[in-house]
Amino acid sequence: MSSGTPPIGFPTLTAALKAAGEATRLRILALLAETELTVSDLTAILHQSQPRLSRHLRLLAEAGLVERFREGAWAFFRLGERGSAADVVRGLIARLDAGDAVIGRDRERLAAVRGARVAAAQAYFRRHAAEWDRIRKLHVADAAVEAAVRAALADKPIRALLDLGTGTGRMLELFAPDIERGLGLDLSLDMLALARARLDRAGLQHCSVRHGDIYNLALPRDSFDVVILHQVLHFLDDGPRAVAEAARVLRPGGRFMVVDFAPHDLEFLREQHAHRRLGFAAETVTQWLEGAGLELVRQQTLPPPPGPEGKIAVSLWLARDPRILLAAPPAREVA
Repeated sequence: MSSGTPPIGFPTLTAALKAAGEATRLRILALLAETELTVSDLTAILHQSQPRLSRHLRLLAEAGLVERFREGAWAFFRLGERGSAADVVRGLIARLDAGDAVIGRDRERLAAVRGARVAAAQAYFRRHAAEWDRIRKLHVADAAVEAAVRAALADKPIRALLDLGTGTGRMLELFAPDIERGLGLDLSLDMLALARARLDRAGLQHCSVRHGDIYNLALPRDSFDVVILHQVLHFLDDGPRAVAEAARVLRPGGRFMVVDFAPHDLEFLREQHAHRRLGFAAETVTQWLEGAGLELVRQQTLPPPPGPEGKIAVSLWLARDPRILLAAPPAREVA
């Protein structure tokens, strides 16, 4: 009787087992099952040279067991997420004895690497806390916005979520309990470092971040159930293009959530904080969504807090891909 898992070809399985069947490479796979790492990280953990580890990583990548993502001068590696070979290796890693001495030492050193990430993230937050706090006071409280976002997306399960301009990774963290896989993209290497530290601290192994261009997503069509664009649109030169590219990667029936400022006149945000647009009228973003072939499901605006500092309302748009997701035909019974 079939278990529902697709069969694996002999050459693919042989290559996967050969790649994983070496002590250092198996240790690398066990570490990458925990989090994304660079060659420098692995050097610090495994106490082996960069050239040697690079060769091991190349073999693992060629076998489809790990994936490599470039971010500026750095390359990050993560356990493969797609393909039958990656499925086999994930099963092998799950069988490893957590109490093994070698694996235990590696995890202790991994904890030190993660600690360094957190320290760097905290230092960055300290340097920029004052300017971020000033902006936060101008608009609806983050908790209220997040509650509205969750409520808008609560009616359907989410398997795969894409967060564009992920920043600190907060949207991934917010939805982590409800999704099977989360991916965040950002152009800022500083923000990606913050996001990785946040996800590591929360132990969210099913969420990851990588460097990416919001106008040209290196992702296949029809690959996500939900795409979120949270407080990003006002930084962009070409909003319609970003919306169209986000729509491209939505699965049939998938949903696209846009969160951004309503129109305001705070010119200092443009001059001091690189805001290209001072908010968006409801009809503007609605037209962009419809132009990308999506159907508007909901639009709401949350008013700013009372008092002299509250000056910016926050708007939410939820749209869906109108294509119908066709269910697979039932299997034929064999007499």
